[in-house]
Amino acid sequence: MTNTIIYVATITLALLIADEIIPGLTIDSTTTAIFAAVVLGILNSIVKPVLVILTFPITIVTLGLFIIVINVSLFGLAAWLLPGFTLTGWLPALLGTLLVSITSLFIQKMRAD
Repeated sequence: MTNTIIYVATITLALLIADEIIPGLTIDSTTTAIFAAVVLGILNSIVKPVLVILTFPITIVTLGLFIIVINVSLFGLAAWLLPGFTLTGWLPALLGTLLVSITSLFIQKMRAD
């Protein structure tokens, strides 16, 4: 339970940082960021493994780069599902995905030390 709360808090913080830095990515409130973190967690734990298995051949052909397409798509799906979390195109989704991944990785590494 504690790890889940820390995960949601980390992703929420990363989303709020992305909201400040990336034009085209807007999050209306902290509550929306918390819900977005929960939705991203659910999508990454349920939908992503299915998509990774279904797209395995194209992932092999692209040397793993298709995983980025899956991550951006899930990020966009989360924005589509949540009112108050908007993306104006694929570039803010790509940059948001990368920034959230890097920020959460950095925070998790700091937490591990």
